[in-house]
Formats: sequence, C-alpha cells, structure tokens
Amino acid sequence: MKLIDFIREEIAVIRDRDPAIHSNLEVFLYPSFHAIIRYRVAHRLYEKKHYFLARWISQRAAHVTGIEIHPGAQIGKGLFIDHGHGVIIGETTVIGDNCTLYQGVTLGGNGKEKGKRHPTIGNNVMVSAGAKVLGSFTIGDNVKIGAGSVVINPVPSNSTVVGVPGRVVKRNNVRLPQQDLNQTDLPDPVKQDLQQLRAEQARLRADYEKLEKQLGLLTKKNKQNNRRGAEK
Repeated sequence: MKLIDFIREEIAVIRDRDPAIHSNLEVFLYPSFHAIIRYRVAHRLYEKKHYFLARWISQRAAHVTGIEIHPGAQIGKGLFIDHGHGVIIGETTVIGDNCTLYQGVTLGGNGKEKGKRHPTIGNNVMVSAGAKVLGSFTIGDNVKIGAGSVVINPVPSNSTVVGVPGRVVKRNNVRLPQQDLNQTDLPDPVKQDLQQLRAEQARLRADYEKLEKQLGLLTKKNKQNNRRGAEK
C-alpha cells in the first residue's frame, strides 16, 4: 500500500471514530495520525533492515506525539489511538484490524522473555485508558479490556476483561460493533464479590438465628422435663 493510501485510510478511521473531528484538515492536527503515519514509514525501513533510521523516525514521532510505536511492531488496518499520550507498543507486538487504544495503554513485555515477548492482539479489540497488556500471549477477537486493567494471561475471543490482574467477566457476547467504544459501563468483579459475600453473610446469619432459636427451645424443653422428673 502506498503512503497516500495509508493517509486516506487514517483520515477515514479518525473521522469515523472521533466525533470531535469536523473536517479532514483537523485530522492533520491529531497526534495519533502523525504517530501511525510515521510508524508506517519506519516499519518499511525496519523490514529492509534500516534499523537506525527506522528507530530515529519512531523516536522523533514519540517525542512529538507522546505515542511510542516500535517500528518492528506489526499493525493491521484501522488502528485508532484516541488521546494517545503515553501509549507504548513494543517491538514484537502484533495488532489486528480495527482496534482502538486509549491514552496510557501499554502493550509490553514482562522483562524476562526473548524473541516474541509482546502480546498479539486480535481484530476489533478495544483497550481502555491506562490498561497494560504484558507478555507474549494472545488477546482474541472482539475483546474489551477495561480501564486500568493489567492483563498477564491469554484472553479468549468475545470477552470483557477488567481488574488487576485482569479477569474475564463476560464471554461469548454478541460481536462488539466497532462503534461501541464505551469504557465505563463494564462489569465490576470486586463489587460482584462483595455483593456475593454480603448475601452469604445474610444467609449464614439467618441460619444462625434459626439454629439459636431451635437450641433455645430445646434447652427450655429439657428444663421442663427435668423439673417434672424432680417433682415425681
């Protein structure tokens, strides 16, 4: 694909997913636009083994935009980075088509691996603000990762992940439409656990009170029997 085709594609992606953009000219002020276009150039140089020049372009882009994309990363079509300051995409990361990353997202390694040490992200994945995906494993298609989550294990397709460490709280949902970029209305597993504990505590309290009442009646009956036996 020629550079002009990448530019047209990126303009269409940003205009489709960011309602704050009102014209094509505004797209050229968008940090992620410059970060991704420069990544495309750097990636081609990286593939031709011009490593220093590729890294120079990517580091310049990171300095200007606050978005650091290693030129060795493999990124599909339609990547959208919204308010992307602090986004980091590692060297061996693989990202599928039509994915969305928000500010502060890290697609990184765990510091112990060699070779493939960054995650593989499927198609139609949304990674919310501040989330970290660390390690060489696969995130399936149509996955939502909640804000601030830390994902260190594989995630099956059609799942929603939240928490530290990340936990799958929904699976096999209807396929996520690309327009569904809601980061806030996600399940809260901690809240669910607390509600379950409260329900369990209420059940145990009711059982205890019932047992205490039965024990009281039994004790009263034994006293009455003992009194009758003494009178005889």
